[in-house]
Amino acid sequence: MAWIFTPRANTVARVVAAGLLTTPALGALGLWTYARSPLAQNLRQPVAQPVQFDHRHHAGDEAIDCRYCHSTVEVSSSAGYPSQATCLGCHAQVWNQSPLLEPVRQSYFADRPIPWSRVHDLPDFVYFNHAIHVNKGVGCVTCHGRVDLMPSIQQAQPLTMGWCLDCHRDPAPNLRPLDTLTSMRWRPGPEDPRPEELARRYDVQPRTNCTTCHR
Repeated sequence: MAWIFTPRANTVARVVAAGLLTTPALGALGLWTYARSPLAQNLRQPVAQPVQFDHRHHAGDEAIDCRYCHSTVEVSSSAGYPSQATCLGCHAQVWNQSPLLEPVRQSYFADRPIPWSRVHDLPDFVYFNHAIHVNKGVGCVTCHGRVDLMPSIQQAQPLTMGWCLDCHRDPAPNLRPLDTLTSMRWRPGPEDPRPEELARRYDVQPRTNCTTCHR
């Protein structure tokens, strides 16, 4: 009497069983890898803005201090966006006929804010305060990267909970003197205070409990 299944059917059954067992694991691994990829974290993805603004020129070539445009960074949770008046403070005299600045002029005369697009967009359930960080010695470049080398602002750091907690658990390496906060090129020199001294001087006491960021 002939066998219903050939000997090769055992091999097929083993392959199918192995596939059924490994597919969920491979799927979970794929999702885990994607969640930590630059694409999922919006890293190095330029965001289109209503006005063409080159940070390489303004922050790099002209060395304009970050606080000139982001004027509330030291006193508010938000760093703030530049107003039309801020832009025209320079461009009423410089490049005042440039077509690239027409959206700024239209916004100014219509008394409407420029609809800037957010680049570093944290979830609504996350609270972040710019003022407390910069007043404790955390420089702009720590979170925003070399803005002076970016034609369009891109997210330079993952801004994940793990990334934030790593800094809160050991903030000293990211501290700098307050007069160097906005410098993109600053590096600690032998005459500068040690990070541990800066932590004591600025009374840095980072918290890691949930309610620090989730309120």
